[in-house]
Amino acid sequence: MSGDSRSQQITKLAGILLLLTLGALISAVSVAIFQAPFDIAPAGVSGVAVILNKLIGAPIGLVVLIGNIPIQMLAFRMMGGWKVVAASIFAVVTYSIAIELISPVLTETLSDDRLLNALFGGIVGGIGASLVIRGGGTMGGTSTLNRILLQRFGIPLSTSTLYTDTGVVLLAGLVFGWEGALYAIVSLYVGGAVTDYALEGPSVIRTAVIITDRPDEVSAVIIDALGRGVTAWDVRGMFTGAPHTVLYVTVARSQVVALRRAVTEADPDVFMAIGQGHTAYGRGFRRLKKRE
Repeated sequence: MSGDSRSQQITKLAGILLLLTLGALISAVSVAIFQAPFDIAPAGVSGVAVILNKLIGAPIGLVVLIGNIPIQMLAFRMMGGWKVVAASIFAVVTYSIAIELISPVLTETLSDDRLLNALFGGIVGGIGASLVIRGGGTMGGTSTLNRILLQRFGIPLSTSTLYTDTGVVLLAGLVFGWEGALYAIVSLYVGGAVTDYALEGPSVIRTAVIITDRPDEVSAVIIDALGRGVTAWDVRGMFTGAPHTVLYVTVARSQVVALRRAVTEADPDVFMAIGQGHTAYGRGFRRLKKRE
């Protein structure tokens, strides 16, 4: 292995470790400052840890660590070895230790408003989780378990996450009261939204599926007026049996109104469905970077 290659690998590993460490520390701050002091249960094993801390005084970090041992062992066996779970294990251990170190030191809360703490607990936790995911890991617990269920049994992440998070919310309701469960739902929703935003970025593009009998005219006006490429294919309407053409185009969010006007002027009988996207890569949009 050349010196340059070794240097690149070391730099890459250092970047991964930095993302995992920062993400775990930020997630620990979310639990220790915003959520646990106000009986707001986060998702997964961390939520169970906060609940047990309230019931029997069990250390949150220790419960998170112990609770992840069987889950990570299962991931090791079912997801292909230590390389797959190493990043998650590092993040979980750092997260667990950080909670125990932060909690005694940062005893002052920023606000006594429970709703504000639920909101900012979700925001800060979502940022931390997104950094860990960018580093190739997870926050362990049910997020790892959900990936196992997806890989081995094809259960969608949205479905398994709904079940696990619902279980934590119900448990929080029994221990903290149903108002506490509502705050937990707020924190979970905000955290998920922030994680998605941090990973995927803002929704800056729109995709349009256009069904028309005047494909040449509609395509020409899109290309001329908006400067966007158009893809077309022939289809048959199953209700009438009549042939049509489907056009597919991706535009910037700011071009939606111009697209709608241009298309309807070219074909008043057009059918158009506009969908939402986060980003697009390729000519006219963001360039894909070649791997070194």
